[in-house]
Amino acid sequence: MNVTFLGLGVMGAPMAAHLLRAGHRVTVYNRTASRAASWVAAHGGRSAPSPRQAAEGAEAVLVCVGNDADVRAVVVGHHGALAGMAAGTLLVDHTTASAELARELGILCDAAAIGFVDAPVSGGQAGAERGQLSVMCGGRDDDVARARELFAAYAKTVAHQGPVGTGQLCKMVNQICIAGVLAGLSEGLAFAARAGLDPEKVVSAIRGGAAQSWQMENRWKTMVAGQFEFGFAVDWMRKDLDICRRTADAVGAELPITEEVAERYAEISAMGGGRWDTSSLIALLQR
Repeated sequence: MNVTFLGLGVMGAPMAAHLLRAGHRVTVYNRTASRAASWVAAHGGRSAPSPRQAAEGAEAVLVCVGNDADVRAVVVGHHGALAGMAAGTLLVDHTTASAELARELGILCDAAAIGFVDAPVSGGQAGAERGQLSVMCGGRDDDVARARELFAAYAKTVAHQGPVGTGQLCKMVNQICIAGVLAGLSEGLAFAARAGLDPEKVVSAIRGGAAQSWQMENRWKTMVAGQFEFGFAVDWMRKDLDICRRTADAVGAELPITEEVAERYAEISAMGGGRWDTSSLIALLQR
């Protein structure tokens, strides 16, 4: 396909590269033009000076930026991608954003006869680089089917949740669960250290049972060592959990653990750890 990718951050850059390697013709746009130029120099394809120009002639436009405001900045308005897209094309938003934004974009796309899929991803930078992301989708069946052809380049799983907005809601569940798991793992490892236990022996004993998790398998050693310079950043998680909290208020759900974890991440950010990995939750217990 002729594909446009908007946003070349730690997730978008490798995802766009996978699309190119899969044989798609890729045009990229990034708000920092030098990053787009560097990406083209490294991978090929071409860059464009605005989202609208990048989207002209594309069969599908994919977006992966920071938040709701960033999505609006590259999608809507005179210079936005929608202004350059033709009827019958497809817009996919991989940004972790609000369900309200997804529904807003769905309405705009319907008015222009453009397909839309909200498709946040899980798997982090490592998953993006390995092409092993999990994609959670909201949208019409035919639009999701078209999007799957593109997702095949960088996803290990694609789960269609329902209409527009449900992909974002599913991603919120994902972040809520991660927050709770990291809180429990942090407390358990900190408790083991205070009690004089060997953390390696502890993890060896419990990793095969009900306490096992991806976070335990991939982060326990660095958590114990106080090493947090990798992975999914605290400030990104704070943004995601804020979306979860606002949505919970709107739907009448209670998130007591998520609320507490969000406040702990605010403490870590205030300590200067805004770019630390989310496993740094244990740092508050290691002081």
